[in-house]
This record gives sequence, C-alpha cells and structure tokens, in this order.
Amino acid sequence: MWSQVVKTDKMSKPEVRCRLQLTQNNQETASARLQILTLISVASVNFSSMICYSILGPFFPNEAVKKGASQTVVGLIFGCYAICNLIGSLILGKYIVEIGAKFMLIMGLFVSSICTILFGLLDRVPAGPAFITLCFLVRSIDALGFAAAMTSSFAMTAKIFPNNVATGSLEMFTGLGLILGPPVGGWFYQSFGYEVPFLLLGCVLLLMVPFNIYVLPKIDADPSKDSFFRLLTHVKIVLICYVIFTLSAGLGFLDATLSLFAIEKFNLSPGYVGLIMLGLSLPYCLASPLMGYFTDKYPVTRSWFMVTGGMATAIGFCLLGPVPFLHIPSQLWLLVVMLGLIGFSLGMTALPTFPEIITCAFERGFDDGLSTLGMVSGLFGAVWSLGMFYGPIVGGLITQHLSFEWAAAVQGGLAFLAVIFTHALYSLWKHI
Repeated sequence: MWSQVVKTDKMSKPEVRCRLQLTQNNQETASARLQILTLISVASVNFSSMICYSILGPFFPNEAVKKGASQTVVGLIFGCYAICNLIGSLILGKYIVEIGAKFMLIMGLFVSSICTILFGLLDRVPAGPAFITLCFLVRSIDALGFAAAMTSSFAMTAKIFPNNVATGSLEMFTGLGLILGPPVGGWFYQSFGYEVPFLLLGCVLLLMVPFNIYVLPKIDADPSKDSFFRLLTHVKIVLICYVIFTLSAGLGFLDATLSLFAIEKFNLSPGYVGLIMLGLSLPYCLASPLMGYFTDKYPVTRSWFMVTGGMATAIGFCLLGPVPFLHIPSQLWLLVVMLGLIGFSLGMTALPTFPEIITCAFERGFDDGLSTLGMVSGLFGAVWSLGMFYGPIVGGLITQHLSFEWAAAVQGGLAFLAVIFTHALYSLWKHI
C-alpha cells in the first residue's frame, strides 16, 4: 500500500509540471494576444488621428485668408488647438485611472471624428467673425478629443510594452498619418472642394470607434498620489521638455506658414504643396523604426540622438528660407531637401524623449503603473501642445511683420539652444 502511494506521488510530479507548463503557455498566449490587440488599436488611433490633424496644412491657411482671416489669426486658429490640447493632456493624464484608459481613448476618437466632419462644413458659414469664431470653437473641442485619444494611447502602449516604449513601429503609423494627410487633403481639396477631405476622413475616424470598442483591451490600475509638479522638479525632465517644445514649435510654425510661403514664392497649387509636405513626413516615417530600435536596445544612445537630431533640425530651419544674412536665393529643391532633413532629425530627436522621461520618473521613485505612465503621457502631450501653440502664433507674427525666412531662422535658433543645453547637462550628469 505504501509503495503504491509512493508510486502515485512520483507519477503526479510530471503531471504537475505539465499543468504548470500549460498554465504558463496560456498566460504567454494571453499576453501575446493582449499586445497584438493593443498594437492594432493604438496603430489605428495614431494613424487616423494624425491624418485628420495634418490635412489642414496645404489648403486651410489660404482658405481662411479668403474668408477674412489674417496670417496672425490663422496662426491663432492653429494655436488654440494646441493650448486646448495642452490643458486637456494635463487634466486627462492626471485622471486617466479614474476615467479609464479605454473609455478615454474611445471618447476621444468619437469627439475628434464629429469635430472633423463639422470643420468640413465651415465653408458654408459667412466670411468674417462668424467663420473665425466657429473655427476656434470646433478646433478647441477637437483638441480635447485628440488629447484624450493620444494621452491614453501613449500610456497604454508604455504599460503593455514596457521594454519597447520608443519602438518605431507605432511611430511609423503616426508618420503615415502625417505623410498621407497633406497630399490626400490637398488632392481632394483641389478635385472636390473644401468639404470632401474633412467629411471623408471624419467618417473614417468615426469607423475607428466601434473597431476599438471591440479590439482594445481594458486595463485596470490604482490611482497615484504623485503629481506633475514632482515630475518637473527633475532638471533632466525639464530639459527634455524644452527639447520637445522646440520640435513641436517648429512643426506648428510649418503648419501655419509653409503653404502660404510655397504658394506665393513658387506659384504652387494646394495639391503640389501637399506633395512638398511629404518631404517633411516621409523621412520621419521611414526613420522611426530604426530610431526606435536603437533607443530601445541601447538607451545610452538617447542623448546622442537628441543632440545630433537637434543640430540637424537647427541647420534645416536656417536653410529652409534660407535665412537672409546667408544671401542664398530661395529655391524649391532646397526647400524640399531641408524639409526632408527636418523630418529625419525630428524622428532622431523626438523618439528618445518619451522613454527618457519615464526612466527619470522611475528613478525619482514614481510607481511603475498606469497612473505614472498617464502623467508622463499628459506631460509629453502638454509640452508638445505648448510648442504647437507658440510655433504658429509667434511664427505667424514674425512672418507677417518680417518674413518667412526670418521666422524659420528663429525656430532654428530654438533648436540650437536645445542642443547646447542637452549636451551640457548630459556631460555634467556623467561626472556626478
């Protein structure tokens, strides 16, 4: 009898190991499925949101001028989007756990889709104050929806892919949205008029809502007692925020001024302006996977990428016009090449910033959870929006009172200051 029990016990050990292995395999399968579903969902959000955001560049500034808006007012319309995005990112990033990351993302998509469709109907509004007021109103609400979608998107990606926060696969879809937005928007505007680009892409964004309700996984987490102010007590985080600010300020400046400059300087149609803007977004899209791999695999290279990318950005903006004191004539081929340089350097500089802030937050003792990731996402979105507010407004003012060439040079100077500060701080950090 005893020997039979012993034999049974010996036979049960392989069974236990088999069951443990089966459980482990099931957990790995569930984890892989969660990652795949999140990847599909976030990629669709990044792509659809960015394409709806970027379609304005080739034709809206010129259309707004026809409706009675000045260059400065056009800059303010772009800038109000950014300031509302800033406020929304901070608030939503702080309360992402209480609201729910999935609910926040889906509602953000829904609001953005409705606002995109409404923006396409603004050409029926009388020119002057009525048109300008509704532009501000619709863009402001759209910015809140965009802030909700992108803040939750960043946080969920960082939570489910903890070792691949900067992976360029998702950024490639962001780049694709930026790439397709200008040429698609410019071509549809030139072929079918003002309404069609917004109505078409707004409906596509609306279709993403039920898709993400089904696909997106739900993530539960506990709220954190930490705050944005504690994040900003870290000198390195403040510096990285300035780097982010310079990048988005440059992009915001180009959104509000490049199309008018290209149309007036080179007599181009909105469709061709959209193709020129490919020079900015295509290099970013192509470079993102490679940059993401290196910044994930070799975190020590992040500071090098930020410094090198910032220097390339500064050179690109100074030669974009080019700056008047260089006495180089404006040429279309030079404009396209410099846009390509800026697009490539944007990927080089921007991709390391988000994982660097997360690393600094964890070093400061922040909880390794969705709440912290939400705050970092909100901070990133807020600083990015601050640059998008500054860029169109200040760039528009300088362009209106001086020239596009001088305004571009100012953006290059901001990037050059970021290079100096970044290099100095990281060099100092190594000796502490």
